[in-house]
Amino acid sequence: MLLKSLPAILRQMGPRYVAFRSWHEIRKRSGALRRAFPENPAPAPAPSLETWRKVKPNFVVGARGSIQVTRRPDDRLREWHQRFTTGEFQYFNFEWKTIGRDYDWLTNPTTGHTYGLDHWTEIPDLDPALGDVKYVWEKSRFSYLLSLIRYDYHFEADQSELVFAEIDSWLDANPLNLGPNYLCSQEISLRLLNWLFALYYYQDSAALTQVRWERLTQSIYGQLLHVRANIHFSRIAVRNNHAITETLMLYVGGLLFPSFPGAAEWKHRGKAWFEEEIAYQVYDDGTFIQHSHNYHRVLVQLLSYATAISGANGERFSDKVHDRASLTLNYLYQCTQPENGELPNYGSNDGALFFPLADQGYRDYRPQLNGLSQLLHGTMPFPEAGTEEAAWLSVVSKGVSATGADKALSQQKTNRFPNGGIYTFRDGNTFTSLHCQTYHDRPAHADNLHLDLWTDGVNLLRDGGTYRYNTDPDKLKFFMGSASHNTVMLGDHDQMLKGSRFIWFNWTTALTASLLEEDGAYHFTGRIAAFKELGGVWHNRTVVKYEGASVWVVEDEIERPTDLPMIQHWNLHPDWARYLTITATDRSGDPLQGELSTAHFSGHYGELTEAPLLTFATSGTFVRTTIALLPLS
Repeated sequence: MLLKSLPAILRQMGPRYVAFRSWHEIRKRSGALRRAFPENPAPAPAPSLETWRKVKPNFVVGARGSIQVTRRPDDRLREWHQRFTTGEFQYFNFEWKTIGRDYDWLTNPTTGHTYGLDHWTEIPDLDPALGDVKYVWEKSRFSYLLSLIRYDYHFEADQSELVFAEIDSWLDANPLNLGPNYLCSQEISLRLLNWLFALYYYQDSAALTQVRWERLTQSIYGQLLHVRANIHFSRIAVRNNHAITETLMLYVGGLLFPSFPGAAEWKHRGKAWFEEEIAYQVYDDGTFIQHSHNYHRVLVQLLSYATAISGANGERFSDKVHDRASLTLNYLYQCTQPENGELPNYGSNDGALFFPLADQGYRDYRPQLNGLSQLLHGTMPFPEAGTEEAAWLSVVSKGVSATGADKALSQQKTNRFPNGGIYTFRDGNTFTSLHCQTYHDRPAHADNLHLDLWTDGVNLLRDGGTYRYNTDPDKLKFFMGSASHNTVMLGDHDQMLKGSRFIWFNWTTALTASLLEEDGAYHFTGRIAAFKELGGVWHNRTVVKYEGASVWVVEDEIERPTDLPMIQHWNLHPDWARYLTITATDRSGDPLQGELSTAHFSGHYGELTEAPLLTFATSGTFVRTTIALLPLS
C-alpha cells in the first residue's frame, strides 16, 4: 500500500517531505532518534529565585498584584472552579469527566488505558485499542491554569499552592522524555507557555519556593531542548500550527531564560522560523494553511502572544507577521456571527482553546478576535462580548504601539478569499458561506463546494464537524469525508481518496470560482475537478439568492458522469423544519424525493449527537434545489 501510494505522496507533499519522513523513520527504527532525546541532560545554569524576581524579561502577564483587569466574579467561573476542585476535569472546553484530584496524568479516561513510562519514541499515538491520546494530553497542556488564575483574580482568592502542586504532581509522574506527554512537541510548547503564565503571575507568592523554582526551571530547560531537537519535524513533516507554536516557544524560551545553554540560538532561530512560518502558512487573503476555523483561532492566540511578549520586551516581529495577522483577523471577523461569535464548523475541530482568558463558550470567537485586534489596531470589533482577554494581553504590553488603527474592521456584504477558497455574503439576517478551493497544502476534509447557511446566528445548513481523530472507520469516513458536508457525492465515494491518518489523495482542484453581486442578486459559481479515482469528474455548483428574498436556488451538475448515482447532501440543524423548506428537481423539472435520515453532528471535539441528514439522489447529472427560509411569526 505504501509503495503504491508513494508517487501520490511525492506529487502532493513534495520531495522534501518524503525525504524527511524517510530519514525520520530510519532514525526512529535504528534508535538514533531515542538517543537524541536523553532522559537526564546536564543541568542548566539558572538565576536564583531571588535574582529572577528582581531582574527578568517580561511575559504576557505581570505579577498578581500588578493586574488591572476589571474584576467580574462570574457564576460560570465559580461553577468551573467548584467542579475542578472536586475532581472533575473539562475536556476540550466542553466535556466534563470525573478523574479525581489524584489523577495520574497517564490514564485515558475514555478507555481506562494507562500508558507506561517508555521513551516517547516507542509509544504509539493512534492505536485504536488505546483510545484517543488527546484525552491524555488535554490536562497536561495546563490550559486550565489560566482558569484557576482568573478565578484567583476575580474572586480575590489565592490559588498559588494549588497551581504549583499541580505542576509538582505532573513532574513526579512524567520524567523527561518518558511517556505519552512527550510525544508531541506542540503539547510540550503549550504546557511551557501555560506554566510561564502561572510562574509570572505568582512570581511573588510564598508557594513559589527555591526548591520549586529549581525543579521547574530545569524541567523547562529539558523540555525546550526537546522542542529544539525535534523542531524540523513540525517545520517539514507537519507544517501547520504545530510549527508556529514550537518556533514561538523557542523564541520565548530564549528570551526569558538567557542563561540557558543555547538560549541565544533558540531566540534567534525561533524568531526567524516563526516569521517564516507565518509568511508561509497565512495566505495573502488572510486564510490559513490548515483549512480549519478551529486552528485559525489557535493561530490568532499565538499571534497575540507573539505580539504581546515581543512588544513588552522592546522587540517586534517583522512587518510581514503584522500584515498577515491583520489579514487573518479580517478574514475571521468577516465569517463571525455577531449574535453569538460563532463561525462555520469548517475543517478539523479538535476543541483547541489553549489560552482561556475569558468566560465565553468555546464556539464564541469574539474574545480572541478582540484580543488580537486590540494589540494590532488599538480597537476591539466586538466590545459587547467582553474585553477581558484583550485586557490580560495588554497588561505588560502597554508600551506596544498599536499599528494600523486606520484599518478598523467593518463587516462587508460580500467577501472573496480566493487563496482559502471561501466566499461569503450577508443579506438581512442571513449569512451564506461557500467553499471552492484548489489545494496547494494538505486538505483536512473532503468538503469542496460545501454550503453553510445561517440566520440570526443559527446554523441551519452546517458542517458536521470532526468528533475524534481516533474512532471507528465509519465515523472517520463520515466526519472527514463528503457526507458530513453540504455537497455532492457519487455513490459512496468522497471527492478525494482517503489515505491513512490525516492523508487524502487526489486533491480536488477549483477550476472556476466567483461571487458576484448584480441585478439585485448574489451569484456564486464554483467548478471543481474531483473523484479522480473514478476517472475524473467535474462538479459545477451555482447558488443564486435575490437580495431581500429568503430563497436560495442551488444547481449541481456533474460532467464526465459515471454510472454511480449523484447524491446531494444537506446536514441540517435539528430545528431545521421550523426554519426551512427544501425541495429539488431533476433536469426535466420533475421533483426528486428527498430522503430524511439520522446522521451525526459534532459541535465540540468528542461530542457526538444525532442530527438530520436530507439527501436527494438521481441517476442523472443535475439537481436543482430550492431552499426557502420560512417566516417565524
